[in-house]
Amino acid sequence: MSSDELSQKLVSNLPFLRRYARALTGSQGTGDRYALATMEALIAAPDEVDESSVKIDLFRAFHKIWSTSGQPVESDISKVEGRLRETRAHERISALMPNTREALLLHVVEGFSIGDLSTIMDVSPEEAEKLVQHAIKDLRDMVTGDIMIIEDEAVIAMDLEAIVASMGHAVTGVARTKTAAIELAERRLPDLIMADIQLADGSSGIDAVNALLKEHGDRPVIFITAFPERLLTGERPEPAFLITKPYSEEQVRAAVSQAMFFATTEELSPV
Repeated sequence: MSSDELSQKLVSNLPFLRRYARALTGSQGTGDRYALATMEALIAAPDEVDESSVKIDLFRAFHKIWSTSGQPVESDISKVEGRLRETRAHERISALMPNTREALLLHVVEGFSIGDLSTIMDVSPEEAEKLVQHAIKDLRDMVTGDIMIIEDEAVIAMDLEAIVASMGHAVTGVARTKTAAIELAERRLPDLIMADIQLADGSSGIDAVNALLKEHGDRPVIFITAFPERLLTGERPEPAFLITKPYSEEQVRAAVSQAMFFATTEELSPV
């Protein structure tokens, strides 16, 4: 490949690497910096990329950088809340088997096969499968909390409610509009918010979430959209946790576990 062709192929996969990096670090800024460092490394060493496996090679290069220098968290909010976030995340990370969160995100959220996962992480397929299963168990058992769902499609809302309830979380309610979400939060504050982008009355799930965070303070948010690339441009503040429609139950479970992992709210309670 020419340098221009390589750059174009890498850029086309950048939104997905940024999504992974943000979910891994719990931070837009930190995740984006690791993604940028990976891009620069591969452009400087084009022999590390095969034309037939650009996406796998991109994630493999990221994993090499992350595994040697990765810092789990760097908060983009206030210093006080940032220290709380960092302390709690480090405490939880220390209790996890190494590489389990990475394996879960790569396999369940980013959709890599176990074979691809073994290549990216440089482990055997058997070890890759073991890492995924460990992550599912460890993150499931780590923390539970209250979750608000902002979703205007009744079937999807019921499905999300059933999934998070089966994980041991409590659903504070389902809101179909921005106004309903604000009213719901007044009655019971959630530890985590799951929000669709387009709502029933034409209002925006992003606007609803921004209003809630401004009024009630920082808490993790998972956005659900059919067009994730529109929220991963790097041109404005963007979500660390993003689920693509149509989603699978495993993707929802992984995203909720990751978001709760980095939660800063005092109300979160260990199982």
